[in-house]
Amino acid sequence: MNLKKIFFFLLKSIGVMLGVVVVYLICGYLIPFIEVPAEKTNEPKVIETYILTNGVHTDLVVPIKNEVMDWGKELPFDNTISKRYDFIYVSFGWGDKGFYLDTPSWAELQPSTAFVAAFGLGESAMHCTYYFEMEEGEDCKKIMLTKKQYEDLVNYIKDKFDRDKNGKVIFIETDSVYGINDAFYEAKGRYSFLETCNTWANNGLKVAGQKAAYWTPTDVGIFQHYR
Repeated sequence: MNLKKIFFFLLKSIGVMLGVVVVYLICGYLIPFIEVPAEKTNEPKVIETYILTNGVHTDLVVPIKNEVMDWGKELPFDNTISKRYDFIYVSFGWGDKGFYLDTPSWAELQPSTAFVAAFGLGESAMHCTYYFEMEEGEDCKKIMLTKKQYEDLVNYIKDKFDRDKNGKVIFIETDSVYGINDAFYEAKGRYSFLETCNTWANNGLKVAGQKAAYWTPTDVGIFQHYR
């Protein structure tokens, strides 16, 4: 293969990659406008849940304990630095393990970490943060669920945790926690540009019979249906 052919091959490859990026960006912007409507039900909506974003990443927030689920038994409070037991809510955010543990801030993001995450080459983790209260606002929306809808959401969340041979969640011992009231756990699946943290949260809303985007890689795609 002479230099001219090599040049045109590289040029064509770059063109294809740029084309893929452009298509992805267009789809990531337009497809989230397609709304999956909330299911119709006559059952009373009695369980208070939330969706929460930090501006990039969407978490699903649920009560620590009710008649359906006691998350304190599933996720020991001793796994947090504070080791407090009086939390009211817990949030769940699924994502790339490398992003979570090796990238404290966007300024410290390494190209290798981004590449591994984007193409599904890394492992995943579940980030659990405990709260004493939730306050509604632009970045936090309350969603009321029926008992059945919450049961479905609980099963969806529980199924994403990786577990040991005894069926227990696997705690990740790390200094990379974001505060004194959070913890990381091993999770199933692989994060990628098609299956992001926000895609996972959006799918959770679908499972719970709530409004959601048809597909979205971003938090904006979710929250635009709740504003």
